[in-house]
Amino acid sequence: MNYEKPFLPAEWHEQGAVQLTWPHAGTDWRSILKDVFRCYLDIAKEISMRERLIIVTPDPLRVRQQLGTALPAKSLLHIMFCKAHINDTWARDHGFITLLAPNGPHLLDFKFNGWGEKFPAKFDNCICRKIAAQNILKGQYKNHLNFVLEGGSIESDGKGTILTTSKCLLAPHRNQPMTQAQIEKRLLATLHAERILWLDHGYLAGDDTDSHIDTLARFCPDDTIAYVQCLDPNDEHYAELRRMEAQLQEFRTMEDKPYRLIPLPMAQAAFDKDGNRLPATYANFLIINGAVLMPTYGNPATDLQAKEQLRKAFPMHDIVGIDCRPLITQHGSLHCCTMQFPKETLKG
Repeated sequence: MNYEKPFLPAEWHEQGAVQLTWPHAGTDWRSILKDVFRCYLDIAKEISMRERLIIVTPDPLRVRQQLGTALPAKSLLHIMFCKAHINDTWARDHGFITLLAPNGPHLLDFKFNGWGEKFPAKFDNCICRKIAAQNILKGQYKNHLNFVLEGGSIESDGKGTILTTSKCLLAPHRNQPMTQAQIEKRLLATLHAERILWLDHGYLAGDDTDSHIDTLARFCPDDTIAYVQCLDPNDEHYAELRRMEAQLQEFRTMEDKPYRLIPLPMAQAAFDKDGNRLPATYANFLIINGAVLMPTYGNPATDLQAKEQLRKAFPMHDIVGIDCRPLITQHGSLHCCTMQFPKETLKG
């Protein structure tokens, strides 16, 4: 397919592959490795049924053996491996951000610094270069390592609009001393976008990312935004999420029409062993070919409600629940641990 100019496709653009960076005992998952392995296995199974899967790991042979006993042979044929050292497993934030362009895909490699230097990221910041060196994808490698940008901090509608949060992109240790206007100018030029919608409200307790947009509000087809809604005045998120909701209601499409808004329920509060709230969110879903993989959190009522709401946004997709309770113990969820690649990036 030919394109007139470069653009950042929406997540529902036909995909060629999804990246997972695989957990192992040398990561923060060591204490719950069996639980998180089951979660990653469920994700890998659903993806590999529908498209290619790229697994980044320092030990491809061991992971291949693990998968070989758990996945059908047909799914195994869809899996590719990239050997690389890793700090952690959040592929959304250390993976390529891919543009489609008249001269082929552009694989944008931004700097990942552990969400504002909160966590070690030396190895994760090299993963894109490892993928490029191992010739796994088709496209032009573009070095943007002088600018911090995480994939979970931006959403694209595929039509020139980027949705993001000011709390993240203006957070300390990202791109200071750049101002919001300077950051916006850089993003518009680099992503070949026409405008940016900045959400100034909304957060989740326990979130390490400074309010990534993929925890709060997500673009869906047909000028739709699915977002987290809080209806409980006693919940600590109530005031901020109501302000976020009001701002979403004010946003307009390129055609100056209001967005179709689909509220997702607030996930039941979950806590770690020290009583700290964990960032469970139904907004952290992954769109793949023919399906939406939706995080579930062990509460049948809210899990079902979220599934029904997402079905309104994706009536032609299967809505598949994945138990992500292990993932939120490390303050992320399903979308955070994945990164999709458009079909144009796959060889053959």
